[in-house]
Amino acid sequence: MNDFVADYDVLIIGGGVVGTALLYTLSKYTDVKKVGLIEKYSDFGLVNSASYNNSQTLHFGDIETNYSFEKARCVKEMSDMVMKYIESEKLPGIDQKIFSKYSKMVLAVGKKQVEELTSRFTTFSKLFPKLRIIGREEIGKIEPRVLEGRNPDQEIVALVTEDGYTVDFKRLCHSFVDNAIKANLDVDIHLETKLLRIEKKDDHYTVLTNKGEFHASTVVVAAGGHSLMIAKSLGYGKNLSILSMAGSFYTAPKVLNGKVYTMQVAKLPFAAVHGDPEVHNENITRFGPTAKPIFQLERHNWATFREYWKTFGLGIKPIISLFNIIFDKILFNYIVLNVLYDLPVIGKRLFIKQIRMIVPSLKLAELKFARGIGGTRPQIVNNTTRKLEMGEAKLNGEKIIFNITPSPGASTCLGNAYSDVQLLMKFLDDKYVFYKEAFEQDLM
Repeated sequence: MNDFVADYDVLIIGGGVVGTALLYTLSKYTDVKKVGLIEKYSDFGLVNSASYNNSQTLHFGDIETNYSFEKARCVKEMSDMVMKYIESEKLPGIDQKIFSKYSKMVLAVGKKQVEELTSRFTTFSKLFPKLRIIGREEIGKIEPRVLEGRNPDQEIVALVTEDGYTVDFKRLCHSFVDNAIKANLDVDIHLETKLLRIEKKDDHYTVLTNKGEFHASTVVVAAGGHSLMIAKSLGYGKNLSILSMAGSFYTAPKVLNGKVYTMQVAKLPFAAVHGDPEVHNENITRFGPTAKPIFQLERHNWATFREYWKTFGLGIKPIISLFNIIFDKILFNYIVLNVLYDLPVIGKRLFIKQIRMIVPSLKLAELKFARGIGGTRPQIVNNTTRKLEMGEAKLNGEKIIFNITPSPGASTCLGNAYSDVQLLMKFLDDKYVFYKEAFEQDLM
């Protein structure tokens, strides 16, 4: 181990979109000078922030039909921050651009869904003034293949808006870091720096890594599922476990002009099937996600198998919780189907039935399993209630914050940073100032 030692007011662990958004916010909107970030990989945003590991969507709550009005209001406020940021960061050329913009809609098919979506529009249009309800004719104009081959007698309506953002969150990470360094030249970035353990001292934390020790007054852990593992090593979150849900995707040559979602299945915390243009290639439509449990903290990384079980815990309580959750009738049937969707040959034939809810005329030959595409979402299990906890998972300790998963995902990264910075100022005994008005003027 090297002898390198650094001292920070705030040390961020994790270089995904949540960690880099916090780095940017601290650097530009506070007078904290001693800020550092460590990341175990050689680049930012290589895990859940990578475009091949997420749905590439900026969620607002307008077409996510499982959101309550209050949740949609909160999510919209935070997603608007990301929208304002990326709109101001428009970069020339496909090689740099952070986002693409399309129309997006959620389809209601059949009498029951049409009634539900129509009622929802009455309420949610107050929150989303750009949201419109449209019928068969306009749906066909915007998305011809949604109607092609569909029963003409089938009732169908959609909620539609032009604010459909497809985002490359990895490039957003780089943008946050670049702007953080511009705002604070003293920011330290340590790539290929693997956390070994954190130790709490009297007035600071000692963070031991493969590249030496780092001392920090406060620490923010933004490492996805690993955040809970780290929290448990310090005595926090002992009653929690993680159910890692892996999502896979299928692709087809361009069959949609924008984003098309289906209605959320009641009681399921996972996204309903939807179709999106690839963020940097509108000629490919991506369909998904599937959702199945895996015993890894990172998809396609078997080295995280052991870390998963350290996080999950091997006591009787987490095992009972897992059985209680998985063997719920609705969830069990859903998981079994989603495991089958990932199988060669049979998976495509089964999953195309879901996709044909969006594109009825899609041919089997047009569909291809997107090998290597799809990450994990660390779904929190509460071993006291023996239930899945929906939404944001965050633990606050003694001058330390653990961000396990924001809600919904990367869309709320700046909102998450906004709340974390206010807490960090208290952790630092109000020695520093958060320029809250400037943040709100720029991003809210």
